[in-house]
Amino acid sequence: VQLQVSGGGLVQAGGSLRLSCAASGLAFSSYDMGWFRQAPGKEREFVAGIKWSGGKTYYGDFVKGRFTTSRDNAKNTVALQMNDLKSEDTAAYFCAAVHSGGSSYYTPRGRSDYEYWGQGTQVTVSS
Repeated sequence: VQLQVSGGGLVQAGGSLRLSCAASGLAFSSYDMGWFRQAPGKEREFVAGIKWSGGKTYYGDFVKGRFTTSRDNAKNTVALQMNDLKSEDTAAYFCAAVHSGGSSYYTPRGRSDYEYWGQGTQVTVSS
């Protein structure tokens, strides 16, 4: 299984970035996908998740409508659109996958809930 993350970079506060995660080696449409981030010296925290069908998305409390996650099961990709970025959003961002087991209700949010991880991509927001 490989999860290839791209799209990080340097952006000014108030700006936007779009991260993408391309999955291979798994039955992508059966997997819930999540985004996490980790700033230096801090725990890895949940950012956003999307159910296998794309029919449900869920977010960390700090997102407050600024981020949107989406997926394209035909292309085996998941995206995280980040708007109104703040300096506190600076972190390495990771995508992760866990088999859904067919559930449409369970919304995995914990680091230990996920089976597979991509490499991080750095997002730096300058104030």
